[in-house]
Amino acid sequence: MPPSQNESSPFSFAPSQAWDGDAGSWSSFIVRVGTPPQDFRVFPSTSGQQTWIPVPEGCNQSYQSNPLPSNCGALRGAMPFQGSQSNGFVSNASSTWVSKGIYQLDIETDLGYTGNGDFGFDTMGLELENSGGLTLTSQLVAGIATEDFFLGQFGLGPKPTNLSTFEHPIPSYMQNLADQNMIPSLSFGYTAGAKYRLDQVLGSLTLGGYDVSRFTPNNLTFPFDADDSRRLTLGLQSVTVSNTLQGALTPLSQGALFMIDSSVPDIWLPMSACQLFEKAFGLIYDPRTDLYLVNDSVHNQLQQKDPTVTFKLGVLESEGPAVDITLPYGAFDLQASPPIYPNTTNYFPLRRAANETQQTLGRAFLQEAYVIADYERSNFSVYQAVFKEPNPSQIVTIHSTSYTAANSSTTRGGHRRLDHGDIAAIAIGVVAFLATIVAIATFMYRRKGAHPQTASASPVTQVELVTPSITDGRDTLENQWYPELEHVIHGPQELSGESKVELQGCFAISEMDNNMRDEVQEVHLRRSPGN
Repeated sequence: MPPSQNESSPFSFAPSQAWDGDAGSWSSFIVRVGTPPQDFRVFPSTSGQQTWIPVPEGCNQSYQSNPLPSNCGALRGAMPFQGSQSNGFVSNASSTWVSKGIYQLDIETDLGYTGNGDFGFDTMGLELENSGGLTLTSQLVAGIATEDFFLGQFGLGPKPTNLSTFEHPIPSYMQNLADQNMIPSLSFGYTAGAKYRLDQVLGSLTLGGYDVSRFTPNNLTFPFDADDSRRLTLGLQSVTVSNTLQGALTPLSQGALFMIDSSVPDIWLPMSACQLFEKAFGLIYDPRTDLYLVNDSVHNQLQQKDPTVTFKLGVLESEGPAVDITLPYGAFDLQASPPIYPNTTNYFPLRRAANETQQTLGRAFLQEAYVIADYERSNFSVYQAVFKEPNPSQIVTIHSTSYTAANSSTTRGGHRRLDHGDIAAIAIGVVAFLATIVAIATFMYRRKGAHPQTASASPVTQVELVTPSITDGRDTLENQWYPELEHVIHGPQELSGESKVELQGCFAISEMDNNMRDEVQEVHLRRSPGN
């Protein structure tokens, strides 16, 4: 995306207010396709790049030998169209539809999911018409009738689609949004929401940024996987459970690589880990559906005990820095509904992974986790989700790597662009201190004239402040001012010796006002070139 003096704001994709799905209840989002628009509730897909919507043929068949209910279309996310309940996208009712033909769906094949899509180009928008959502023409869309994906999906990835070897790759919707400067960068922040929470907290999806109010910050950043179909892959170093029917256990004690994937509801663990979960939670395996069920008696016991499951995530599989994401029992206390089972049935979102390619942290995990993915910098972060009321959104921009302008704050939907509260206010303070910082740094260096002249003791000429929400290079005015910093000092409490003197000399922390002192987490020092 070319540099722009009028950078767009992140788009806060409002959830539909509905809970959908046949395997659990999940917070959905609305897309509209066609002219006039036909509306559908869909799930965000962190592994896909296409938009899928149901077609009527999906309601004209049985599902795993079970008949589909009469309200099939509504259950699959189709919303009323022209005064009647729709069973799916009717392509000949859209004046802008251009058919491309039937092609295989290209995600989740490692998990055994299959199906074809009726692909074509049409006008597509996010949220209901006239709601302020984004709209693009001639976008690739697939109508689906497969039973493996009951609802449609909105792909969050920028990977293009190749329908045949005779055509150029087709850009994704996200790529087109970024190319047309409708979002500031190829990035997103997402958490799936949690119906089991007291206030039934809906999902949160931000395109081109993230909502800092929805997670607890940490300092860990994961690089993208080299496989462009498995970008959000990380090391799951361990899984521990506590307060179960058998007390505390460690079902997964040996680390392995796992992919975060919101396209599927379940968590896929190795067989050995699943067997320990069976004992700890009293699970019953159903070979017909490959789901784990929970009978009423055990269900009551688990609700009373309220066990927890903690996932330890690291860049490496078995060592190095890690972050814990803890899920309460409510995140696993799900119900499978028609057409999977004739009656609503308690099920536990655990699946048996036959091999390493099936090891997946699905949508159930993202009920208590917030993921930020930055495709332009090829990294992502995972945080513990936050549930509190009131909790107004605090939207933060992830700038494009080509962004160069020192733009002022912009707004969308009543929210200012914020960095952990209000980076704009902090930036004003930083500007006011910069001249003083440089002068004091030079003065303190001269006072240390008896020290040998070394590279590590060369004059400090520039300083960068980083707030707690900015630990991976995203969205900092400071990063635009000071590229190529030589090293980082983390907070005054971790300093010692010469570095501590240097930091205290070049930045009078005691003179900062309380708000600014609370926000500053790191101070970056930059040396004079050539020293």
